[in-house]
Amino acid sequence: MTTTSVPGELPGTRMSDEAYGALRASAALWAGTSVLITNQLGQVLVQHVDYRDMCLLPGGAIDKGESPAHSAARELMEELGVTAPVDRCLAVDWVSPGSVSVPAAMRFPGEILHVFDGGTWDDARISDIRLPPSEITAIDFVEPAQLPDVLSPPDARRALSALRARLNSAGTALLENGQPIAPGILDRLGVLRTARPSYRYPWHPGPAPHDLTVTQVWGWLFAPDGRVLVLLEPDTAVAILPGGTPEEQDQGDPVATLRRETDEEAAARIINPLLLGHVSAPAARRGYMRYAAALTEVGPAQPDPATGHTYTRILATPEQAAELFDWGPATAHQLAAVHQARRQLGLPRAAPQPVTELTDPITW
Repeated sequence: MTTTSVPGELPGTRMSDEAYGALRASAALWAGTSVLITNQLGQVLVQHVDYRDMCLLPGGAIDKGESPAHSAARELMEELGVTAPVDRCLAVDWVSPGSVSVPAAMRFPGEILHVFDGGTWDDARISDIRLPPSEITAIDFVEPAQLPDVLSPPDARRALSALRARLNSAGTALLENGQPIAPGILDRLGVLRTARPSYRYPWHPGPAPHDLTVTQVWGWLFAPDGRVLVLLEPDTAVAILPGGTPEEQDQGDPVATLRRETDEEAAARIINPLLLGHVSAPAARRGYMRYAAALTEVGPAQPDPATGHTYTRILATPEQAAELFDWGPATAHQLAAVHQARRQLGLPRAAPQPVTELTDPITW
């Protein structure tokens, strides 16, 4: 056998099968799996365990001769008592020996850790969870921004990177110590590291009643491919839909508010606005209007005169956009109204695809 795997070895050096086998064994890595599961609110399942203070995602070490996918499915059964298909890998992480603080006697050789997509579980699936008599003491569903509070730093980095990979529909992310080696826009900005905006208010079709004060008008603004415009705050990467607060110059017209705010925040122009409905905060007697419209152009990015922020502008599918917010159970009703308006506008349903940043002016 000819190989140059030994440092300093000259090309053409022959090795015996035994020597080559020993070389491969000396380079062996620990291998493990974890499974990323969310509930219908976009919160991540974490496990409390009896052998460490920090929580973990479901998963564990890959047994000898076992495939990563089989290992992940086995761990779900052993730790949660649930049989589930595991057929999509979100991330593969190279954990270097020096990145983990362990006693020298452990001889940590480095690790390859696969993060699989466990999917979104509804209440019925969650109620099927049966914990083992030992090791797993409890489970919680936590907001993505809380992962660094409950997981170890390496585990939190890896979980957030995998969650962004799932959101981004970009295939399997390759990580080194939890960080993507080819970060996309969501990674570069650190999307989901800050708490998502929470508006868990009831959804109502049609205009807000007269006894509610309209304090916000937001828009689902469609590009020709069926994706929508989302704005990300420059410091926190918190998502907002284009729109804002009515002002006197709008003369009580919510469409005028939407046009003005869309221009100020995103340098964007719209046509064919359609009323979707509103969400309400009954205790405060406030209403938040939602419209849909078609984008015609996006100009050069500019600071919002109200905040001074220059937002990052991305195009995302409506489903990707909804995952950036914490809207509670009403999310599905709002998305249904969004797609009904999309069809009225004569636009296609956007195919799953990575989000893209709008940096240059564009006219449709």
